Amino acid sequence: MAHQTTASKTGFGETKGEDLTTKARDVASSAYDKAKEGAANVADKAKDMAGNVADRAKDAASNLGRQAEDATHNVGRGMENLAGTIRESMPREGIMGAATSRVAGGLEATGQYLEHEGLSGMGRDMTNLIRNNPIPALLVGIGLGFLLARVTSSRS
Repeated sequence: MAHQTTASKTGFGETKGEDLTTKARDVASSAYDKAKEGAANVADKAKDMAGNVADRAKDAASNLGRQAEDATHNVGRGMENLAGTIRESMPREGIMGAATSRVAGGLEATGQYLEHEGLSGMGRDMTNLIRNNPIPALLVGIGLGFLLARVTSSRS
């Protein structure tokens, strides 16, 4: 009979232990699922926020580009107006007249170029110039780099 009592206690203990193990597994599984859902929600929110930030940065960059393009066109118009003012107010004859005419013509041509082409046109023209003349462009770049290094280096 003592043997039977021990067996029933063991059987009872195993059932209760199995119930606790099952409950612990269920709680752990539930906690894992909730943590997984929470992590997925955080990841989704982070993606949404990153997308919004990227869209805002794109819009800001686009707006800045338009403003720079508009400013370039305005500078071009201003140069053309300055050329007209120089032509009107400076001498038209003699050496001074010829010099005035050349300066006004250069300002006018540059102003028209800036007004009509803008930054994007300048970029295209610069790219074509470098493609058509790669070695001189490289030498000019090296020279400018050297000059900038000399100007910006600190002297002891």
